[in-house]
Amino acid sequence: MKRLIVIAILIFGFASPAMADHCRKDIRIIQAALQGQNNAKAEKLLTKGRKLHKAGKHDEAETALHQAMKMLGIKH
Repeated sequence: MKRLIVIAILIFGFASPAMADHCRKDIRIIQAALQGQNNAKAEKLLTKGRKLHKAGKHDEAETALHQAMKMLGIKH
């Protein structure tokens, strides 16, 4: 049982930085797509995604960022 807990902690420890990096990548892609566009809904989702990312809520941030990407026609 202890071994399983240690493995779970290690997996989560390695996954969290990867998720954070994924958020930053999506943010850059959305920012580039918004250049020269006026899409208030996508901008709101981008702002929401940034705030959630900074708060460490990467799953929620990804959801918001992926919605913005879909709105902008960006395949993920």
